[in-house]
Amino acid sequence: MALVGREHAHYWRHPGVPEVEMLDATFVRHAFGRHTHPTYTIGLIEAGIEEYAFRGETIRVGPGGLALLDPEEVHTGHAGVPEGWTYRVLYPDIAMMESVARDLGGGGPPGFAVTTADDAEGARRVRAAHRAAGAGDQLSASALLRHAMEHIVRRYAGTPVQGAERTAAPLAVAAARDLLHERIVDPPRLEELARLVGASPYALNRAFAAAYGLPPHAYLNQVRVHRAQQLLRAGVGPADVAAQVGFADQAHLTRHFKRHKGVPPGAYQRGVSG
Repeated sequence: MALVGREHAHYWRHPGVPEVEMLDATFVRHAFGRHTHPTYTIGLIEAGIEEYAFRGETIRVGPGGLALLDPEEVHTGHAGVPEGWTYRVLYPDIAMMESVARDLGGGGPPGFAVTTADDAEGARRVRAAHRAAGAGDQLSASALLRHAMEHIVRRYAGTPVQGAERTAAPLAVAAARDLLHERIVDPPRLEELARLVGASPYALNRAFAAAYGLPPHAYLNQVRVHRAQQLLRAGVGPADVAAQVGFADQAHLTRHFKRHKGVPPGAYQRGVSG
């Protein structure tokens, strides 16, 4: 598959399994900031090379390669070659992956043992599932999606995924995280946040980033984007969404949303509601 030479991105919801969202895109200049997904991420690179920062390393995935990420794993994403990269992405939720794992004799939501793989059969199944979903045939698309997820879980599942709770985080850090979720629209300044949880600003900033992969201000923007996704799926207009999740205006929402999702809020809403 050759690169088309210009950027495009199409985000939509699976026709037979609405809990699964999908992306079909070519990116050349666009770069994803440090972000997470509440779902799993299963990407198939069709052309070019994608690079992403992950757990202190720079990962490169080329044509036919799979990129595999657990929920809430902090990562980036940008072109590894001047012509960019083209890929297909599946975002299955935790409940679906846990269901697949249990059907295969496992327990709990699976965690990926690797973040990238060269797997011709896996690539074939992911591509078939993605294409079927684009065609809109609910039965065929659902069956091929399950077929692909069974292969991925059987071959790459490791220890159960821990998710965003990070129970090992100190109590002060966990309390700060809870406060950011509660005060998404009017968050405290770092100094106030630290005072409320009984820590110094410097220590809290470092400990928070160590526990959750992002410092408090970046984590809050991630939470806002995730909340914005929910509201957009529910049909709330982007301008109202911006106000409800604490962004200054629609432009502010759009800037952060595209950095995290690859598409602006309006395009995302049209895709997942279609």
